[in-house]
Amino acid sequence: MEYIRIKELLDQPKTGETVTVKGWVKTRRGSKQVNFIALNDGSTIHNLQIVAETEKFGEEVIKKITTGACLSVTGEVVESKGSGQAIEILGEKIAVLGESDPEKFPLQPKKHSLEFLREKAHLRVRTTTFGAIYRIRHAMIFAVHKFFNDRGFFNVHTPILTSSDAEGAGEMFRVTTLDPKNPPLTEDGKVDWREDFFEKQANLTVSGQLEGELSALALGNIYTFGPTFRAENSNTTRHLAEFWMIEPEMAFHDLKDNAELAEDFLKYLVNYALENCEDDLNFLAKREEDENKNKPANERPALSLLERLKMVRDNDFAFCTYTEAIDILKNSKPNKKKKFNYPVDEWGVDMQSEHEKYLVEKHFKKPVIVTDYPKDIKAFYMRVNDDNKTVAAMDILFPGIGEIVGGSQREERMDVLTSRMKEFNIEEEHMQWYLDTRRFGSCVHSGFGLGFERMMLFVTGMTNIRDVIPFPRTPGNCEF
Repeated sequence: MEYIRIKELLDQPKTGETVTVKGWVKTRRGSKQVNFIALNDGSTIHNLQIVAETEKFGEEVIKKITTGACLSVTGEVVESKGSGQAIEILGEKIAVLGESDPEKFPLQPKKHSLEFLREKAHLRVRTTTFGAIYRIRHAMIFAVHKFFNDRGFFNVHTPILTSSDAEGAGEMFRVTTLDPKNPPLTEDGKVDWREDFFEKQANLTVSGQLEGELSALALGNIYTFGPTFRAENSNTTRHLAEFWMIEPEMAFHDLKDNAELAEDFLKYLVNYALENCEDDLNFLAKREEDENKNKPANERPALSLLERLKMVRDNDFAFCTYTEAIDILKNSKPNKKKKFNYPVDEWGVDMQSEHEKYLVEKHFKKPVIVTDYPKDIKAFYMRVNDDNKTVAAMDILFPGIGEIVGGSQREERMDVLTSRMKEFNIEEEHMQWYLDTRRFGSCVHSGFGLGFERMMLFVTGMTNIRDVIPFPRTPGNCEF
């Protein structure tokens, strides 16, 4: 007999019918005569109750039904007499497909800290919290592709192995087949990369943007969605060494067009979560509420998880320039009372997360699009404005997160772009392929990047980015 997924059964109860379900035991409780088994197959946050009479199956089988064990259960679907569920299954056949030793299985039915679960990342998806996060992650992945596909964008795969540094910051993981103990050397004692696999230095990509621009200047509107890597020694709740980036690039779009698309995109993702992940979001909202009860009042978010999501969906984002933002911050109470860890005292400083959160949560009280940043703190490919001090860049700031999107109008003028590359000490000879897009049919174009895990933090209400990706890669941690 074919088995039915628990979500399907709960959505369309087949009361009076005999069905087979398969899944993993969450809990078993009961008496010597009857046992109540909570079964979950991952399709939904809700468990299905199995009623199993000890006499029918024997104590030897019942003993094997422990937390974590995998079962196949056949029985009649009936209305539940207990509270908390509409239906249950009266077990007629139970097969233990995989036993789970209760003395060794680390995820017994009790509350575990997130720190403990990170050490058990290979098993933590079996918990209610991480099951919800993984299902929402899938929904968001699907929503990303649907948004762009429905708007005529083409998905482009950009290389993971690359010889270019898109950001010009040098925080890249090197890829090599050379013997680290005895690498070949040139006559002047430097590593001879010509002997390496690619015959030059190669790295893991920090961004697919530059390659994405090549496609946009042929196909019009494209997007990439892939893994990116930063060798940044940051042990924070907002940084990963390996994460996923969504990077659209659009020909004939200026900064205003770029910002409007990014706002539409973020609202679409939030709305998709609200419409398609209701049960999981309700659970995570209740979890956040319970967690915040133990925090001081000043550390609790002003809005609940669902309120924050609806606030983003239902409000037009605020707009301000970097210059206006700095003026707001300079004159703010936290800055005047020296409560910022990084005081804002002059134009040109790079805003920190505490500044971004103040703008969103205290001043505007909704998402903010900040534009026209100083060119000295932004990347070489961003279009220089007429004032020659700022670039046509934008960051979108979210409550609880800070920067969630960064983007810009790209510099389409060959002479300005090469001048900027010199300022960043980027050698033209290694970037001729990129400069060709400015030599042959250049045009106004723009793009932005959304860190997928940052979006997941916002949608799920989790506070550590290591908890919204299956296997977090951080300094000193590359397990599994």
